[in-house]
Amino acid sequence: MKTSDFFYELPEELIAQTPLEKRDSSRLLVYDRKTDKIEHKIFHDIIDYLSPNDVLVVNNTRVIPARVFGFKETGAKIELLLLKRLKLNTYEALLKPARKAPVGTVLHLSDELSCKIVDDVPEISGRVVEFFPKNGTLEEQLDKLGEMPLPPYIKAKLKDKERYQTVYNKVEGSSAAPTAGLHFTEELLERIKEKGVQIAEVTLDVGLGTFRPVMVENVENHVMHSEHLSISPETAILLNDAKKAGKRIIAVGTTSVRTLESMSDENGNLKSGELDTNIFIYPGVKFKFVDALITNFHLPESTLIMLVSAFIGSREKTLEIYNTAVKERYRFFSFGDSMFIQ
Repeated sequence: MKTSDFFYELPEELIAQTPLEKRDSSRLLVYDRKTDKIEHKIFHDIIDYLSPNDVLVVNNTRVIPARVFGFKETGAKIELLLLKRLKLNTYEALLKPARKAPVGTVLHLSDELSCKIVDDVPEISGRVVEFFPKNGTLEEQLDKLGEMPLPPYIKAKLKDKERYQTVYNKVEGSSAAPTAGLHFTEELLERIKEKGVQIAEVTLDVGLGTFRPVMVENVENHVMHSEHLSISPETAILLNDAKKAGKRIIAVGTTSVRTLESMSDENGNLKSGELDTNIFIYPGVKFKFVDALITNFHLPESTLIMLVSAFIGSREKTLEIYNTAVKERYRFFSFGDSMFIQ
């Protein structure tokens, strides 16, 4: 299976540059795997496809302002993208230009924050960076200095930082948003609960593993960068009971999928706890826990379109659906439209 097998043509003007004014007014493509039927709806119509016999699983991570800029003592400018927290004030990070920031380099970010590069992370061409806040916490300093780490295909400036957060975000730690959740409003979630649908929260800190491009020709040779996840004992009990009762487990986003599939065994039993996962889901991998999926439209040749292809059960069908979305002028990627696969 080649990486190029997951390529599709996408006109640049279909890449959404800004979020819609109302979150749940994005379009929704519904694909039924049993009937092979496609429907075109608006996202708030998702409630019509849900029943009291469903459980929505959402990723409650919160994106940190993970892009910061610093200066070497020479005055040279260095950009940092924080990927994964290792200790209280220590992160894995990508630096640009990396060649000008070897181990031992000290960067000045502001009068109240500096950092030092303390190690290499060769597998991602990254660095380990230790921060030294003079006043307050590192989080407080990042809130002042940092920018939202929008993907490189988004050129427009984000006016409101909260539009790159889900309305149910709680746990800080991500370098990118779990974008399938951006379509939900608090009002829509309340209506869904009133219908009898249960909502369960898990956490996966979205990092390089989610958006790192596949650089190998053979898909099976790709290695995911690990991301930290956690499931509480209460959530594991709720989900295991729901699964045993025959309820449908609907993952909101590929990060929720990766969390559930990382923490479930071959018999479909979900465990609680936390770990670093580098699970890679591509066609041929069998799903153990997830029954339906709400997701956005993903980049060509990405691990995310490979996961969607695995869930649909056919690479060819996935590309056919994507080409339909292109023809219908859906908006693509992080701020784009959505798809419900049942």
